Amino acid sequence: VATFLFLYITVNTVMGVNRAPSKCASVGIQGIAWAFGGMIFALVYCTAGISGGHINPAVTFGLFLARKLSLTRAVFYIIMQTLGAIAGAGVVKGFQKTQYELLGGGANVVSHGYTKGDGLGAEIVGTFVLVYTVFSATDAKRKARDSHVPVLAPLPIGFAVFLVHLATIPITGTGINPARSLGAAIIYDKAHAWDDQWIFWVGPFIGAALAAFYHMVVIRAI
Repeated sequence: VATFLFLYITVNTVMGVNRAPSKCASVGIQGIAWAFGGMIFALVYCTAGISGGHINPAVTFGLFLARKLSLTRAVFYIIMQTLGAIAGAGVVKGFQKTQYELLGGGANVVSHGYTKGDGLGAEIVGTFVLVYTVFSATDAKRKARDSHVPVLAPLPIGFAVFLVHLATIPITGTGINPARSLGAAIIYDKAHAWDDQWIFWVGPFIGAALAAFYHMVVIRAI
């Protein structure tokens, strides 16, 4: 449900910006970044007590590598995140099919002027920022040590998503969430949306693995 709501709000926001005659007549890139970051903040807040509020296969993968959830749970989470993303993009298309086709449906592609390597690097570093923030915001040892600093975990996670989008929307449209990228690609279903799809799985999974390694091996010295 969380990933469904995430795709519904964010894809609509992206389409609204693309539809505007000029960036100044819309919320612009900053608005898209706020939509992604704000929805993650809200949805992690809503679902953290139920499922951990992952909403993202890369986050699930990183936490699995850190042995914070089982393989079975991780697989089911990723399946449901992907189905939710497909449903969210599907509802957007169902409400406005013509506009969805014309405006790109929020599908991720590497922008003109950038190489596939540029896109892959942006996705790796962007996902590292996100998953590292997730580890830091939910670290029980850190909470115990820094109890004098109240931290609402969804807030830094949402801000990380917001900032990564500001940095990488011009490069890849910002994936850092394989379910989000796959859901939009499946519903949009144009050839160019599939050309770079591997980047939006390989990049986030590498970034998540690096963040898990950094937090568990370097920071926590396990």
